[in-house]
Amino acid sequence: MQTVYVSLNSIDKVKSFVNDISGFKNDFDLVAGRYTIDAKSIMGIFSLDISKPIKLNIYEGDDIDTILDVIKPYITE
Repeated sequence: MQTVYVSLNSIDKVKSFVNDISGFKNDFDLVAGRYTIDAKSIMGIFSLDISKPIKLNIYEGDDIDTILDVIKPYITE
């Protein structure tokens, strides 16, 4: 499992993020506090506080390096 923090602070960012990761077979979870949701679920993401960076867990499947390149615009430090 790989963990990064992502910033999804606008509706357009959420839509493009979900489109980008939906092409991969991996499971992706977003974790905010005690809530964990499927990162491929637009409705689930909007149930979180998207004004702050959110922890993204990427589980085994497709090449992690390729995924990290695709989601690079969303990654925060």
